[in-house]
Amino acid sequence: MSAIREMISPHVSYAEGVVSATGLRKGIKNVPTPEILLTMRTTAESVFEPIRTAWDKPIEVISFYRSPKLNAEVGGSRTSQHKKGEAMDIRAMHSTNAELFHFIVEQGIGFDQLILEFPEKGEPSWIHISYTTTRKNRKQILVAIKIKGDTKYLPYKSNEKLIN
Repeated sequence: MSAIREMISPHVSYAEGVVSATGLRKGIKNVPTPEILLTMRTTAESVFEPIRTAWDKPIEVISFYRSPKLNAEVGGSRTSQHKKGEAMDIRAMHSTNAELFHFIVEQGIGFDQLILEFPEKGEPSWIHISYTTTRKNRKQILVAIKIKGDTKYLPYKSNEKLIN
């Protein structure tokens, strides 16, 4: 691997950006094009690095780029920003995902979508955050829940308790 591909940003390695347990298990290549790699750098620099620097605690990247084949295999949306390198799924380390989520909202970081993924007893399983340069970022905050096996996205309301 070339030195250019070792790090996407100061706190995100190339390996973290492309790793997938499903991809490894199923033998699916998950290699971004040079254009997508540039988008990944922009995403990491625009949303992950400001969060990580201000949070000053490790944050785990659990999903970043997904090839179209990998995205289909994991049941991702056909329009998933992961396929473009515009979205990251992250988890807090040494604190809760709910605390990390509220911190992101309070920091006023520009993002396209911020999604609390499948909260149980107020604690999201992970946080999805995306950023785009192809249009205005929506600053959309949602909560993903399962209803009869289907994922539904509900608007997040800051004055309401997280859905259990």
